[in-house]
Amino acid sequence: MSTIPADRIVTFGEVMVRLAPPGYQRFAQAVPGDLEVSLAGAEVNVAASLARLGRRTAFVTALPRHALAEAVVAQLRGLGVDTSGIVRSPQGRLGLFFFEKGINQRPAEVIYDREGSTVSQLPPDQYDWAAIFEGAAWFHLSGITPAISRNAAAVAEEAVRQASARGLRISFDMNFRSKLWQWEPGTAPRELAARTVRGLMPWVHVFIGGPDDVVLLTDLPLEVSEGGRHAPAARNLAAQYPGLTHVAMTVREALSSSHHRLGGLLHNVGSGQTFYAPQQQGHLKPYDIPHVVDRLGGGDAFAAGLIFSLTTPDGTDPQAAVDFAVAASCLAHSTEGDFNCATTEEVFFLTKGSQAGQVNR
Repeated sequence: MSTIPADRIVTFGEVMVRLAPPGYQRFAQAVPGDLEVSLAGAEVNVAASLARLGRRTAFVTALPRHALAEAVVAQLRGLGVDTSGIVRSPQGRLGLFFFEKGINQRPAEVIYDREGSTVSQLPPDQYDWAAIFEGAAWFHLSGITPAISRNAAAVAEEAVRQASARGLRISFDMNFRSKLWQWEPGTAPRELAARTVRGLMPWVHVFIGGPDDVVLLTDLPLEVSEGGRHAPAARNLAAQYPGLTHVAMTVREALSSSHHRLGGLLHNVGSGQTFYAPQQQGHLKPYDIPHVVDRLGGGDAFAAGLIFSLTTPDGTDPQAAVDFAVAASCLAHSTEGDFNCATTEEVFFLTKGSQAGQVNR
């Protein structure tokens, strides 16, 4: 009988190399020239953020056998992420994407170069699920993983089945990307995503997404209440999928590429209540972020903050959970790269109302 405590948080997905021009340069300015290299990917972002917050985390993927992939694994280990479940194979390649930051009224640009990646090709039986989930309490997946290939969708389904069979709580971040849902020619991306993700939803306990995602998964019309469309959408999703315990959403207003206002909500299915953060006198009062340093990874920081809060001893407090999740996401906008570098103390400090950015001495 295993004596390993069941407190590990496991995430599964694709890790990619992110290549970006320095600062706010455009590709036309930076090529030929230098590109900044970092790691990215929805589920690896969550694992890295949770490790930074002090949680025992494991990231599972499949990588080719070469020196660059070795460097990827080494960096994750250096961040405190368990990489023992990563499968190595001579098949496939390491995915890439190119990112041009947006600024003011100019939008950001993402170019994917990930087709044929190792994780998109390896079948479900190549993963040792018993070892992967040993001592685990939580499993996190995003909609990006089943979007990258038919095979990855099959692996994602097997992963949630295996996690559910072992009694893990399962969170799912929709992360709909129309550019990725292309693996069934003749089927529109939204239709393919809806069919695939609906097959996963019966195992999901915590859903993270937006009102448009709810419409995609329920076919119910988008309602609007006095507080907006997010809370009605959360209630609609909970009614459609009785296994859900929580529905979480960010509430974002983009005044420009580099100036955002950010809030969020958490719908507690058991009580039927919806909790907002940050709030003032019972109403949503979003964080004002006038200088977005890096937009990518903000949603993953929200997911990590939510999982962190829901796995604390007092994780039954939904207000505290959404407070922490939104604050973590807010701080992620202040650093370069997809990984959130905020500490637990910094996030709690922000939840207590300090937004001045004073120097800590």
